[in-house]
Amino acid sequence: MIPTKRDRSRRQIAAACVLAAATAAACASPGPDNHGRGPRNKPHAPAASESPGPDVAAKGVPAAPDAHEGQGAQQAAPADPSGQAKAVQEAAAREEAMRAARATAARAWGLTTPPLLAPAPPATKPALTGNGAHVIVRPGLPPVVRRVPTNDKVVFLTVDDGMEKDREFNRMLKDLGIPVSAFVTDYLARPNYGYFRDLRDQGASVHNHTLNHRDLRKLDYEGNRREVCGQQDNLEREIGVRPNLFRPPFGEYTEATLRAAASCGITAVPLWNQEAFPDRMEYRYGDHKFHPGDIILTHFRGPETWKGDMNAMLRLVVREVTAQGFAIARLEDYL
Repeated sequence: MIPTKRDRSRRQIAAACVLAAATAAACASPGPDNHGRGPRNKPHAPAASESPGPDVAAKGVPAAPDAHEGQGAQQAAPADPSGQAKAVQEAAAREEAMRAARATAARAWGLTTPPLLAPAPPATKPALTGNGAHVIVRPGLPPVVRRVPTNDKVVFLTVDDGMEKDREFNRMLKDLGIPVSAFVTDYLARPNYGYFRDLRDQGASVHNHTLNHRDLRKLDYEGNRREVCGQQDNLEREIGVRPNLFRPPFGEYTEATLRAAASCGITAVPLWNQEAFPDRMEYRYGDHKFHPGDIILTHFRGPETWKGDMNAMLRLVVREVTAQGFAIARLEDYL
């Protein structure tokens, strides 16, 4: 039967409907963006419901932070705890090794008790402000220091002049890990400045004690300047350092001395509280005790002027300092 024009129109309409239905199905089926996970069975939620609820945060998908929040999070990130623990362990191991080495050295040098380890140096050196008899400050002049302002249980060992050049003393200092500050007079050191260079190379500091060890109270400004600044030049040439510490001979000085010292780079004038000999310790104060920040004076001398040598003197210092619970620290860490 030959289809009429009306039949053909009906068939075209039916075909169009089938095509429309197929197109709708294709639109609802998964495309490449769905990665082959099958059709979406749930209807799309309204736009208002697309904001993440508590379950989104619980799944670890927070909203991206702004630039300031991200920067703060990076700064607040904690350091690796295992790295910190390792650093602490290594520091403790080094300290224990130092204690063991000191104990061995102490026995070798005739000490029953090794010297105590000094605490870590202060991050900032103590301010040298007027402190009665212990720190004397005058405008424009280097402070005069008899006792370093600190609460650390430390004292400081200083050695003056330079007459005796005892290599065994250097060895004992090195073995025990004792820091010293040498205040050197040119006419006594000049026969062998190499001894003081060696002392510097093993960690000691070398400072100014004038050219000729004269009583500076008897000199005018120019005379003081020759004695102090002349030795500054010598030490720079012979030792390779231009010191910032100066000790006047006999502990005596005038304003002219301090002005002269300031003119050539001196920033502090340390004196002392105790003086050490091979057979005794002389205390400035009647309680015969050390106090935090005390400065001990001794000299480069030997049996021709002492009842013993420099090693005997150092043994006595270590025994007395340790027995009173103090450690010998490096003066330059505090001044």
